[in-house]
Amino acid sequence: MNAITRTEFDFPKQTNKYIGKVRDVYSIGEEYLVMIATDRISAFDVVLPEGIPYKGQVLNQIASKFLDDTLEILPNWKIASPDPVVTVGHKCTPFPVEMIVRAYLTGSSWRSYKAGAREICGVPIPDGMREHQKFEQPILTPTTKAEQGEHDMDISREEIISKGLVSEAEYKKLEEYSLALFKKGSETAAERDLILVDTKYEFGKKGETIYLIDEIHTPDSSRYFYAESYPTLFEKGLPQRQLSKEFVREWLIENGFQGKEGEKIPEMTPQVVSSISERYIELFEKITGVKFEKSNYNNNIYNRIDANVRNMLARL
Repeated sequence: MNAITRTEFDFPKQTNKYIGKVRDVYSIGEEYLVMIATDRISAFDVVLPEGIPYKGQVLNQIASKFLDDTLEILPNWKIASPDPVVTVGHKCTPFPVEMIVRAYLTGSSWRSYKAGAREICGVPIPDGMREHQKFEQPILTPTTKAEQGEHDMDISREEIISKGLVSEAEYKKLEEYSLALFKKGSETAAERDLILVDTKYEFGKKGETIYLIDEIHTPDSSRYFYAESYPTLFEKGLPQRQLSKEFVREWLIENGFQGKEGEKIPEMTPQVVSSISERYIELFEKITGVKFEKSNYNNNIYNRIDANVRNMLARL
């Protein structure tokens, strides 16, 4: 099955196109963005050679749902989602940092801890912790927002403010919003017998208003554990059952790739691609409680996207 790995649209009043790791973002004048969630997949800041069918639809529809569900916390960039893989919204000026909230010592934080680190982004981590152990309170570990092809870098709160990346007053608001969003996401996950382990948020400004931008609580930006099996697996020191992109990173590591110079991306066979697609669909159904409806992946998919976006833009 073909995956959506590249788009080439020319929308009315289009002024720019930005190709991210996963999304193709079209600027419409100075006011709006058309964000298309492709089926590209990245890990260790590298875009992998094969697309994952339905991944873009999964990401777009989960993000769209949670953007709607968190409007009581702060405004967000979304105006509408006129196609299964598209969101149209406000064009904001992004803050140059990503806000990562962690409730458990796992993934990259565990790898750093295991290597001897006892602080992450200026946040001290106590001795004696185990993999997948819960922190007493969720911690904020921001990173710089890298340009295309570069790696996000850990950075402390103090560095962000001292370097003038974000003012102290606005950074406090980003902290407040991030923790409130994480609390809401954790409550939603618990209703589905899941644990929201960690996630990232991005923010921007339009005028003087701070907006939540990009995706939220998707498997690309978040990690989930199954709540039912967490205690037993943790006590036994076994790997957690999780719904996130971490299984892709683990597969790459097992096959000798961590994004370092000279390493070769392992072959992504049709079986590997299919299994990743199935995991993304599983997360969609688990976190939303709704059966995933596959959109039509025929030769007219790009015509469908083009028509749906044009109809939406004509109404703005």
